[in-house]
Amino acid sequence: MTIIPIMFVIYVAAVVIVMVPCWFILRKAGFSPWLSLLCILPSLGTLVLLYVLAFAEWRVLPAPMQAYWQPQAPYPPLPQQPPNQPPNPPVPPMPPRG
Repeated sequence: MTIIPIMFVIYVAAVVIVMVPCWFILRKAGFSPWLSLLCILPSLGTLVLLYVLAFAEWRVLPAPMQAYWQPQAPYPPLPQQPPNQPPNPPVPPMPPRG
């Protein structure tokens, strides 16, 4: 008699393990995430959900293509010299005290 509650807990855990990824996949594909409740029916519901995902038109925008690669700026940013200005002259050494 104790096997029935144990099997129920195992069944609920298995449904949750399958339902959570289906929820996120459906949301990213543009469908209602509530369709993941089909996973409650172990074989038929999950099979129907798989066919819905496989053969439906996904309402997702494609990622924009970048025309060229832009390298990231160095960190920390390098100091900029004003244009058409010579670099700062070197500092002369200090004379010894004595």
